[in-house]
Amino acid sequence: MHPMLNTAVKAARQAGSIILRAAEDIDQLTIKNKSANDFVSEVDVASEEAIINILKSAYPTHGFLGEESGFSDKDADYIWIIDPLDGTTNFLHQFPQYCISIALMHKGDITHAVIYDPNRNDLFTATNGAGAYLNDKRIRVSKKAKLKESIIGTGFPFRDFAHLPCYLKMFEEMITNTSGLRRPGSAALDLAYVAAGWFDGFWEIGLSKWDIAAGALLVKEAGGIVSDFNEKQAWMKTGNIIAANAKIYGDFIKIIQKNMSEELKNQ
Repeated sequence: MHPMLNTAVKAARQAGSIILRAAEDIDQLTIKNKSANDFVSEVDVASEEAIINILKSAYPTHGFLGEESGFSDKDADYIWIIDPLDGTTNFLHQFPQYCISIALMHKGDITHAVIYDPNRNDLFTATNGAGAYLNDKRIRVSKKAKLKESIIGTGFPFRDFAHLPCYLKMFEEMITNTSGLRRPGSAALDLAYVAAGWFDGFWEIGLSKWDIAAGALLVKEAGGIVSDFNEKQAWMKTGNIIAANAKIYGDFIKIIQKNMSEELKNQ
């Protein structure tokens, strides 16, 4: 394992320990609203601080983009992109579907990724050009050849409902052209599940960099395709992402594009 990836794993496991301890006494947590339906707890903050402290100790010249703390040293060649608790609402409701997501970006390219599910002790890792792994075992995207036979993950709009009408059109057509849709509530884990072959594809509108940076590299290193809705590589900028195995990607993206609003088309 690359030393930088190994350090990120250490940081993710430390954050996982903080989250699991807090999960034992949810009612004692201080919770704030960042915006409508977007919550932050003291656990999110403590987890992010622990991750940054470990990474900064090892790599003091690196920059950081954290969900809770924002940018620091954003002109650095290396920038760590951190979601200290992806699935905060699940966590606060004691629904055990949440994770820590850490990605390293070097001069604009994602080079290392860690997604850690502390409830299941599932550790997803990837390094650019070296494959994707779950608990040290190589993983690959699914081999499903038909969209009709596929299970697709997604995420509902929950903060900004501007794209809800076109999303519902996508949802309706997807649900009638697949084996089923799933919405567990953690985009990072959803992408990891695509990489592991548990989901055959995933799409969502308007995500943040920390939601998708690590998961996208996992999917690519597991042999999948990742793009924005215009079949370009602007998903980090737009937050609109589709990920799938190569066999179903074509039919999948056609449904998404068919139901896009003009605003989405121009992003």
